[in-house]
Amino acid sequence: MNALVNMAAEVPENPLIPPIPELVIGLVAFFIVFGFLAKKLLPNINKVLEERRTLIEGRMEEAEATQTEAQQVLADYRAQLADARHEAARLRQEAQEQGATLIAEMRAEGQRQREEIIAAGHAQIEADRKAAAQSLRQDVGTLAIDLAGKLVGESLEDHARQSRTIDRFLDEVEAKAASDATKAEAGR
Repeated sequence: MNALVNMAAEVPENPLIPPIPELVIGLVAFFIVFGFLAKKLLPNINKVLEERRTLIEGRMEEAEATQTEAQQVLADYRAQLADARHEAARLRQEAQEQGATLIAEMRAEGQRQREEIIAAGHAQIEADRKAAAQSLRQDVGTLAIDLAGKLVGESLEDHARQSRTIDRFLDEVEAKAASDATKAEAGR
């Protein structure tokens, strides 16, 4: 063995090339470890990687489906919102039209009531005027009879004669007033 050692001492060693027995033992150990990893560990690693890939792909598909669904829901929401706005505008327009119609009806009703009140007022005024004229006619007649009785010096107690005299006198006054009013209108 000394010879081997001497021979080994004479050949200069290259640091990059390992000794042959170490190289053989290293290669055998490498192939044993590689075989063990290829048989036991590599299938488990591939299985885990495949599961992760499947899980990731599934989640991506779910995310895409969810995104598609969300976009559909958003489109539906926007359509419903547009419909609601359109309906609100239509209802607002109908309310304005109904309000205008109601205001017109209330004005017409107010105008009608005003006309009724004015007509009732005119009728009341005419009735009061007639009653006042009748009362005035009686009072003027009574005063005229009293005055005529004092002037003549005798009593004019005959009621029928008094009425005829009073009526004739008042008719003459009214006729004269009517002719004066006609002349005034013709002069305009």
